[in-house]
Amino acid sequence: MVVASGGGRNAWAKEMTIRRRITSIFNKTREHFPSLKDYNDYLEEVEDMTFNLIEGIDVEVIEAKIARYQQENAEQIYLSRAKRAEDLAAALKASRMNPGKAGANDTAAGSSQGISSGAGVQEGQYAPAAVPGGLAQPRPTGMAPQPISGSSVPLQGDDEETMRLRAERGARAGGWSIEMCKRRALQEAFSTIFV
Repeated sequence: MVVASGGGRNAWAKEMTIRRRITSIFNKTREHFPSLKDYNDYLEEVEDMTFNLIEGIDVEVIEAKIARYQQENAEQIYLSRAKRAEDLAAALKASRMNPGKAGANDTAAGSSQGISSGAGVQEGQYAPAAVPGGLAQPRPTGMAPQPISGSSVPLQGDDEETMRLRAERGARAGGWSIEMCKRRALQEAFSTIFV
């Protein structure tokens, strides 16, 4: 059960914690409903419960409703979490630019980030993690963060002129120019001269 804490200091953190928890339990998608209206009603009910938990309205009633829903839909919740984990694994695999470099470095980096591989689980697969309530939650094993681009140096292969043009264009895109700096420096210098 999530309880309101100290006077709004961590209101955002409290809301995010509650929203993550509710989203992990009430994780049905559009495909689970016969019509769009039913799905929208479901989303509205979930948002009402989330709002009431955040604001501390009827917390005991909502917690009982959540526990009852969790018991009745335990299999569906588990399957949705597993599908989401599989989708994430597929997206991560597709985003890898250099699959040939996977190996000891990825495993070491994953271990240093607290991602440990379970017994008999190969790199990149998912192993269940025990969570309160007896449900097993899929988690990544042995996977390290991958760079978005193929190279670790973003401007690798560019010559000096190209790098200068990129810097100049980037500065202009932000509204900055060398002429503005020169004008401001002159203005500040001459503003200190008293006539």
